[in-house]
Amino acid sequence: MRPHFRYSTLLVLLTQVFLLAACAAPGQTRDEQRQHIQQTEREVLDALYRLKPDLRSDVAKAPGYAVFSNVNVNLLLASASTGYGVAVSGSGERTYMKMGEVGVGLGFGVKDFRALFVFDSPAVMNRFVEHGWSFGGHADAAAKAQDKGMAVGGEVVADGMRVYQLTESGIALQATLKGTKYWKDSALNFD
Repeated sequence: MRPHFRYSTLLVLLTQVFLLAACAAPGQTRDEQRQHIQQTEREVLDALYRLKPDLRSDVAKAPGYAVFSNVNVNLLLASASTGYGVAVSGSGERTYMKMGEVGVGLGFGVKDFRALFVFDSPAVMNRFVEHGWSFGGHADAAAKAQDKGMAVGGEVVADGMRVYQLTESGIALQATLKGTKYWKDSALNFD
């Protein structure tokens, strides 16, 4: 086996271990993990409302929304992300969820970002919670470290939902084709 191949294989395995470990919300107990997700939800909504004040009424009128925290790692020809979040119906019912993403394409970097999904109908929200599969191309350039750098929160409209993204920290330059899966977190949804 060539040394280059062994190094690449080790790097891929280490990245996979990191991503699997990062999929769960921080906290030792289910209640701590739920509290962390709810705190992230409040922070994301507050930040987006400051950037786009009219979004507050859109979220209030929507049949539901979801907020996710995500870490993305892109190493040359492959990228992977993992995260957690919550979907909230118009009636206030919460469904805690996880997410995972894999992609192929050129890029390099690590990025920590938050996303808000605003659903246009109960059927779209139900499809997202029950099936939650997304696939598409993605081009990104972000550079931010704590309060320094640039982060762009944009709006993407797709499949009956609007998606807003905030970059928290990291640096990334990538153009990838990704598949993303969102699913219910069985450990946090059942008592």
